Amino acid sequence: MAEGRAPAGSPVILVAGEGRASVARELARRYGADYDVQAHPDASSARAAIEQLVGEGRSVAIALAGLDAVDADAGLFAVIRHAFPDSRRSVLLDWGAWGDDEATSAVLALMAGGAVETYLVAPRHTPDEAFHRGVTELLRDWARATGADRPGYVLVGDPARPRTHALRARLDRTGAQVRSIHPNDPDARDLLERAGVQKTEADLPPIVATETGQVLVDPDDSELARAAGLRTDLPDHPIDLVIVGSGPAGLAAAVYAASEGLDTLVLEAASIGGQAGGSSLIRNYLGFVRGVPGADLALNAYRQAWLFGARFAIARRATGLTADDSGFRVEVDGGAGGTGAGGTVETGSVVIATGVDYRRLAVPALDPFVGASVFYGASSVEARGQAGHDVLVVGGGNSAGQAALHLARFARSVSLVVRGAHLAESMSRYLIDELDAVGVGVIGDSRVVDVEAARDGTLSAVVLEHGDGTRDAVQAQALFITIGARPRTDWVGAAVLRDRWGSIVTGGAIGETDASAWALDRDPDALETSLPGCFAVGDVRRGSLKRVAAAVGEGSAVVSAVHRHLGGHVGG
Repeated sequence: MAEGRAPAGSPVILVAGEGRASVARELARRYGADYDVQAHPDASSARAAIEQLVGEGRSVAIALAGLDAVDADAGLFAVIRHAFPDSRRSVLLDWGAWGDDEATSAVLALMAGGAVETYLVAPRHTPDEAFHRGVTELLRDWARATGADRPGYVLVGDPARPRTHALRARLDRTGAQVRSIHPNDPDARDLLERAGVQKTEADLPPIVATETGQVLVDPDDSELARAAGLRTDLPDHPIDLVIVGSGPAGLAAAVYAASEGLDTLVLEAASIGGQAGGSSLIRNYLGFVRGVPGADLALNAYRQAWLFGARFAIARRATGLTADDSGFRVEVDGGAGGTGAGGTVETGSVVIATGVDYRRLAVPALDPFVGASVFYGASSVEARGQAGHDVLVVGGGNSAGQAALHLARFARSVSLVVRGAHLAESMSRYLIDELDAVGVGVIGDSRVVDVEAARDGTLSAVVLEHGDGTRDAVQAQALFITIGARPRTDWVGAAVLRDRWGSIVTGGAIGETDASAWALDRDPDALETSLPGCFAVGDVRRGSLKRVAAAVGEGSAVVSAVHRHLGGHVGG
C-alpha cells in the first residue's frame, strides 16, 4: 500500500514487516510530502514492489524491515542493496527487543554482513523524535550520497581527466553538494561562455560554478577555499599556538586549545580532515552507532574549533620552522598555485599534526593512469564511478578495508591485493568479517608490477607478481592504492629529530635515538619533539597508533603540555 502525498516518481521510503503499517503512517505524516512511503506486510510483497520500482527507474532512499520479514526472507536486504546501492537500510526493532538473544544475534549478523547500516526502534508514540532523528540521519546520508540535495556547485569537466577528479574530490571534502556535467552537455554551454572558454579548445580546463554564481576556471585550492568562505590569510601578530595539519589530531588540538583560551591558528595545505577525512565510513569511532563518514567528522570538528575561536588558514603549506629564545617562526607558502604572498607566523608553541601520505608504488606504468583509473586513497567520487567495473584495492590496513567496502556498493567485483598471506595482522576484525560477507576477495602474497591497457587507452588489467615469482594479469578497470605511510615532515628539515622513515621522534625516544638531540635538564614531554615547545601528534609521530581515535586522544592531550610550555594553567 502507498501512503503520503508525494509527487509521482518521488524517492521511496520502504517499510516491510507484519504490523508495521503504523510505522509507515508515522513516516508518511512527517515525510509524505517529499517521499513515497510504502508499507508491505511481508517480504514477498516487498520483493515484488522492489522489482516494480526497478522497472520504473525509481529510487529507494531508505528501507526499514522488521525481523519477521528478514526471518522469512534472509536475502531481502541483499536484494534492496543490489537494486539500490545508495539506499540506507535498517532493521526495525520493538522497544526492548535488544534484550532477546535471538534478536541480538540477527541484528549483529545483518550488520556484520553489510546488509544494514543500523537498527531503529519503532516509534512508540506520535511524534517520536528519537525515531525521527534516526530516520532523518539516514535520509541525509542518502541525499548526500546521491546528490539528491540541491547541488550548490556545478563542475564542468571531462570525467576521464585527472584534474576533473581532483577538483571533484576537493569539493566533496568541503561538504559541498556538487553536480558534475560533461563539457558536451547542453547545460554546460552557459557556464563555458561565462568563463570565456571555447568548447573546441584542445585542452579544455575544468570550470567550477559556486553557490553564489561565481565561475572559476581550473581553480586552485586557495580559490576553492575562498569561494567556500574559508579563510586563507595569516595573522599579523604573535599568537600562542600554531597547529600544522587539520587531520583528527590537529582538529582535536584546535578544539581543546581554543576552548582553553589559547590564540590558535591551524594551517592546512589541502583539505580539512587529512586522510581520515576521505574515509567513506569510520565504523568503530566512539559514540557513532552507525559509524561516521570521515568528512562529516572532520567538518563537525572544524566547526567546533571555529566556535571556540580557533582560526584556520586553508590551502597554506608550512615550509619551514625555526626557533630562538623569543619563540617559533613558521614559514608559510603563498597558497596553492603560488598566487598569494608567503609569510611568517610568530608563535609561542607549535603542534605538528601533518599526518602521512599514501606511498606511491614504484611502478612507472601506473603514471599515465593516475587520477583517471589509478587512485591513491579512495573517495566517494571515484567509488560511484565504478558501477559495473572490476576493481582492485592495494593495501591491508583499515583504510584499505573501508575503501573496499564502499567500492563494493557499486563495483561488479572488488579484491584486496596484500603483501602478506592474510589480513588478520593489519586490519580490524569487524572489517575482515564485513569484507567476507559482501564478497570482497583477497589476493595474498602479491604485489603490483605492471598494468595493461585496452585499445581505447583505458586500464584493462593489473599485472600481479606472487610470492613464488609467477605473474598473471587480473582484469581491472580501476586500481585504488592505500598502502604505507610517508610522514609529511620534509618541511621541518633538521629543526626536529626524525627517524630514517621521516617520522618525528618524541618523548623518551629522543634520548634512545640521539642523546645529543635534547639539550635541557628536564625530560621532554611524551609528545614533545627534540625542539622544546614543539610537539608532534597523530600519524606523523613515531610510535603512534595509526587509528583515528588515538590521533584524537593525542591531539587532546598535547594541549596540557602546550600550557606547561607557555607557562599558563591547564583549563577544564
